[in-house]
Amino acid sequence: MHCVVHYDALMEADTDTLAALIGARVRHERTSVGWTLDQLAEHAGVSRRMVVNVEQGATNPSIGTLLRLGDALGVGLPALVEPPAHDRASVTRTGEGAVLWRGASGGRGVLVAGTEPPDVVELWTWTLAPGEHHASEAHSAGTKELLHVIEGTLTVTVADDTFTLGPDDALTFAGDEPHSYANPGEEPARFSLTVHEPGVGAGHRTGNTHA
Repeated sequence: MHCVVHYDALMEADTDTLAALIGARVRHERTSVGWTLDQLAEHAGVSRRMVVNVEQGATNPSIGTLLRLGDALGVGLPALVEPPAHDRASVTRTGEGAVLWRGASGGRGVLVAGTEPPDVVELWTWTLAPGEHHASEAHSAGTKELLHVIEGTLTVTVADDTFTLGPDDALTFAGDEPHSYANPGEEPARFSLTVHEPGVGAGHRTGNTHA
């Protein structure tokens, strides 16, 4: 657990920096396709006020909102939270991942790596404190998730199915169904999560005229 505490301490001070980075990237991608605030809001299915707040760095958007924005802009979520990659390899050092979810009892969802579109792959590390729960809306069609429990007990619900997992258990499931993660145990649960979202941006980059 020592490494998790170190991670949290490093990232807490960077919350405002991350919000500003996300805002700048969203604004850059929106203007690059010639969309107004209203057009992005319509394509992403969020309010205009949310887009304004995100671009101004005035809010820490939910993972669901970031997914909607990344999909609408055709760049995927990783592109919104990290600088563009120019090399063949990209290293994320300890403490450099983007904390995109924070639980009420100290849990964290950290995006540590990701690839560029059209077939976006995200690598996450998650920690859920006892009793914590994270619900996710259905992602874009064809999304798949692979989850591996490192320690603790985890309950994963996918649509109407529930799975209870322990250390070294793994689960592959459809991310285009509503799903959730919960820690029913008395100890923290840690797990890694890989998300594959195929065809990000299909129909968006060429769909400006009907916005």
